[in-house]
Amino acid sequence: MGVANLAVEPHLVSMFGPERLSFLRDLLSGKTPHEREIVIVENLCDALKEKGSKFVLPFRFKNAKGDRTSHHLIFLSKDFRGYDIMKDIMWRETTDHRDGVAISFEYNPRDSSYRQGSLFDSLSLPLDELEGMLLNTYCGRTIDFLSLYEEHSVNKPFVRKNYKKILTQMFEDGKISAKNAITGKPPRKGTFSDKMQIIFGDSK
Repeated sequence: MGVANLAVEPHLVSMFGPERLSFLRDLLSGKTPHEREIVIVENLCDALKEKGSKFVLPFRFKNAKGDRTSHHLIFLSKDFRGYDIMKDIMWRETTDHRDGVAISFEYNPRDSSYRQGSLFDSLSLPLDELEGMLLNTYCGRTIDFLSLYEEHSVNKPFVRKNYKKILTQMFEDGKISAKNAITGKPPRKGTFSDKMQIIFGDSK
């Protein structure tokens, strides 16, 4: 609601910049409250990246009834390690998971799936989706696990354990090859260490 409030104009300009703020006001016209919320958060994250925060990670809190947004927490970092740690924390606090993947980085008291186990509502089979992404992106390449994880996971809902789970399955299904970069040994059954080197075959 404050985006159109001229009384807080200086604060809005400091957050979005004058050009983005003007664009944002035009973009919000005719949008539903839910759509406005998504657009504002996305533009705020983009604005923060432009100001020097390489990694930006939003987390939404719903009210006690679970029917309205209470507030957003937005984490900023210039270092991947900090981003990775906070993303894992947010994953643990997210109340809606599917196949071990956070469907939305959100805490909603109404979710019956809390601790059983939006921004990622379109992912119906998250780990299958991740497998397809990896096969398409890294076709014909050899890359170590940590490099792949840091390169591919930013701005996606997947955390480290999601990558290890699907890579373990892909290895067992023969879709990739993998070996310890130090010892040359393949991964032990059901495991996938940080030291693994992954070989993606050519799609042909």
